[in-house]
Amino acid sequence: MMLTTFLQAAPQDSMLPTMLMMAIMFAAFYFLMIRPQMQRQKKEKNFQDSLKVGSRVVLTSGLHGRIAQIQDDGFIIETLSGKLKFEKAAVSREFTAARFPDALPEGEKK
Repeated sequence: MMLTTFLQAAPQDSMLPTMLMMAIMFAAFYFLMIRPQMQRQKKEKNFQDSLKVGSRVVLTSGLHGRIAQIQDDGFIIETLSGKLKFEKAAVSREFTAARFPDALPEGEKK
C-alpha cells in the first residue's frame, strides 16, 4: 500500500505584523537620523543669520578673521593678509563673545 502525503498550502498570514514592523522601523529611522539632522541644519542656519559685520569668526579651515561685509552668497572676511571671500557654510564658530568680550557693543552680553 502506498502512503500518499498531500502538501497543503500554508494558511494566509495577516499583513498587519509586517506593516507594523515597517512603521516602527520608519519611525525609529526618522527619530534617530532625520530629525536630529534637520535640527542641526536649522541651528546652523540661525547661527549664520545671526552673524554681523565686525564679528570675529573661525572658519572650517582654521582661518581666523573678522567679517568685513555680508553678501547674499557669502562673507568677506578680513584677515591680517587681506580680505577674502568665503561661503557662509565655511564659518565654523564665532569668537567675539567668548574671547573678545570688550568687542561687544555696550549693554549687550552673551
